[in-house]
Amino acid sequence: MAEAHQAVAFQFTVTPEGIDLQLSHQALTEIYLSGMRSWKKRIIRLKNSVITGVYPASPSSWLFVVIAILATMYTRSDPSMGLIAKIQEHLPVSCLYNIFPFTQCQVVLSAVLFSTMLWLLLIFTMRLCLKQLLSYHRWMFEQHGKMSTTTKVWVALVRIFSGRKPLLYSYQGSLPNLPVPTIKDTVKRYLESVRPLMDDAKFERMTKLATEFESSLGNRLQWYLKLKALWASNYVSDWWEEYVYLRGRGPIMVNSNYYGMDFLYVIPTPIQAARAGNSIHAFFLYRRKLNKEEIKPVSTVIPLCAAQCERIFNTTRIPGEENDTVQHWQDSDYIVVYHRGRYFRLRVYQAGRLLSPREIEFQIQRILDDPTPPCKGEAKLGALTAGDRIPWAKARAKYFSSGVNKRSLDCIERAAFFVTLDDDEQCVMGDDSAASLDRYAKSLLHGKCYDRWFDKSFSVVYYKNGKKGINGEHSWADAPVVAHLWEYTLATDSFQLGYNAEGHCKGEVDASLPRPQKLNWEILPEEQISQSLAVAQALADDVDFHVFPFQDFGKGKIKKCRVSPDAFIQMALQLAYYRERGTFCLTYEASMTRLFREGRTETVRSCSNESSAFVRALEGGEVRPQKLRLFRAASEKHQLLYRLAMTGAGIDRHLFCLYVVSKYLGVESPFLKEVLSEPWRLSTSQTPIQQVELFDMVNHPEYISCGGGFGPVADDGYGLSYCILGENLINFHISCKHSCPDTDAHKFGAQIRKALHDLIKLLSPIEKEPNKTEEKKMEVKKEL
Repeated sequence: MAEAHQAVAFQFTVTPEGIDLQLSHQALTEIYLSGMRSWKKRIIRLKNSVITGVYPASPSSWLFVVIAILATMYTRSDPSMGLIAKIQEHLPVSCLYNIFPFTQCQVVLSAVLFSTMLWLLLIFTMRLCLKQLLSYHRWMFEQHGKMSTTTKVWVALVRIFSGRKPLLYSYQGSLPNLPVPTIKDTVKRYLESVRPLMDDAKFERMTKLATEFESSLGNRLQWYLKLKALWASNYVSDWWEEYVYLRGRGPIMVNSNYYGMDFLYVIPTPIQAARAGNSIHAFFLYRRKLNKEEIKPVSTVIPLCAAQCERIFNTTRIPGEENDTVQHWQDSDYIVVYHRGRYFRLRVYQAGRLLSPREIEFQIQRILDDPTPPCKGEAKLGALTAGDRIPWAKARAKYFSSGVNKRSLDCIERAAFFVTLDDDEQCVMGDDSAASLDRYAKSLLHGKCYDRWFDKSFSVVYYKNGKKGINGEHSWADAPVVAHLWEYTLATDSFQLGYNAEGHCKGEVDASLPRPQKLNWEILPEEQISQSLAVAQALADDVDFHVFPFQDFGKGKIKKCRVSPDAFIQMALQLAYYRERGTFCLTYEASMTRLFREGRTETVRSCSNESSAFVRALEGGEVRPQKLRLFRAASEKHQLLYRLAMTGAGIDRHLFCLYVVSKYLGVESPFLKEVLSEPWRLSTSQTPIQQVELFDMVNHPEYISCGGGFGPVADDGYGLSYCILGENLINFHISCKHSCPDTDAHKFGAQIRKALHDLIKLLSPIEKEPNKTEEKKMEVKKEL
């Protein structure tokens, strides 16, 4: 009970003489400093709200407008055209006379009120103009390197209306809403996307269903969807979060969560506690910048929505019997650490300051050295978050709704994030480096199925040899948001904080720091923990993973062939899949819609008529000019589909929302039912490097993340993630299931390698062999 006594600020004892009150000055000091820190955060949040609220203007511009109006009035001019006098007439004179007894003061007050209204009107106008400018997307469809005059003017206007030094959320109020495509366009694009996957009879049947839907029920559903689009800031995102993620009743481990890897070839320090010390400190530096909105808004040519950043830290998915919920807290000054079956609460703030990396290392080492055994049932408690959701929800309501269990569970759920100190060593590059990467990926995706807390927004894993990785929960945000955080912590850990000669964190240690607090548990649902672990273990054992770095060529050589690297890789994937299975499949490529407010993702259907025609021509032995022509057509079509998806003209989110509306209305649509039941046997995603400036990929190419991956979406399909690094490296992460006889991650990886080589060979110019006359001339020159 020592931890419980440390947690209270006072104790009292009832004696015959009265009540003996004992105050803990240390605890009271901590409460005071914690309160001060909380108020500072509120003040910063209020200040940032004001700055963001008036953006693209600045608060100081109000003073400029007021001075300008007053200066104009003193020149005997009335810039308000009589409005200042009207305001003065309607001022409550009887109330203000005691405050402003002079008429001149009342005139000044009226002028200030007019100036404020004028300032607000200017802000509204500027924001409206910026919103219209950000709705322009024709620049995406222009040929690379050739910018039209209209786009040049647009770029100049965006710079003028964008203001200076924007905060993270400055553009949120100016981002356009996601448009609702027309039923006609969506149906047309859908039919075009499934044509290479169906024979004539099936396609004719689907065309009939689509035509009936478009001419009848579709228009009714579209009306409700347009109504929602007028009311909500995004007509997709809330339904997508609820129905795709939070209502799923199966395990989120493997099926939903994803992972990110450490540096591929280097480990900055072999000391586990030191790596954790620097890294955890870097996470909280990022959170500090996030709270102050000092992170530069992510942008392509124009800024992207940053709404997902709000729930990076202090966030947990809460299980429910019908659907889960995402719970976010404003602040948390600690993390929860798991090690050898025990859970520890580690405070990272002491006396109102963030602990230094060396102090965090010291605290982590204390946990590593702690000999305390786990409570009964505690060691595998995390398996509840890895299994089915309904049993976890019932167990949570029955065993964790009061007492010690509730306090300990609250501690985990309210933590800034979750940390696992793993006793295994991962990614030991040697003779078996390929298998080492595969084991590393599986460990990050599911671990031992009980040593991660899969409900946390993200969990960080530190291995015994200093390697680390991250596991992210998917409902609250998409992978690029976590990837941005991960890039920052990787760079800060190695390049800014660094380590001393012995591999420890730099700095000194305050040995008086209170020890990390071990969480206690009472009666735990051991039977349910075992059942959840069995479900999770079966799922984890079925996952086949293959990770490989492709180093034969990369983005540099592909661009020399005047092809988009993403389109090139997607064509290679189509070719590899066709060679393995002898057919084409519905292919999912994730695209983002963060050009719009609260945008998340859209699907690019990479398997098209053009891509299938090219693959058949390549495999059918067509002449090279014909294959080149078909490849160019396929890659250009892929780029068009990607741009349409990014600009709100995709297919799948629109059809998904129409399906949700039909369910609310209680009407059945054979067309929508069939569309949404089609399996994605090839689910792909690119993980781009967002903060290239943090890494030196020319001089230090080894200091770059290996990217990340996810589990297979379909039982008989592949999950595939790829990361294009620098000019000469592409990392692939391939997953599938052992239980499917038609899939094999390693064989598919070999097919991808072969496809990449075949495509670059096709696109590379043919070197002419010198004839005999030229060879003789060369020999003569050499002799001379």
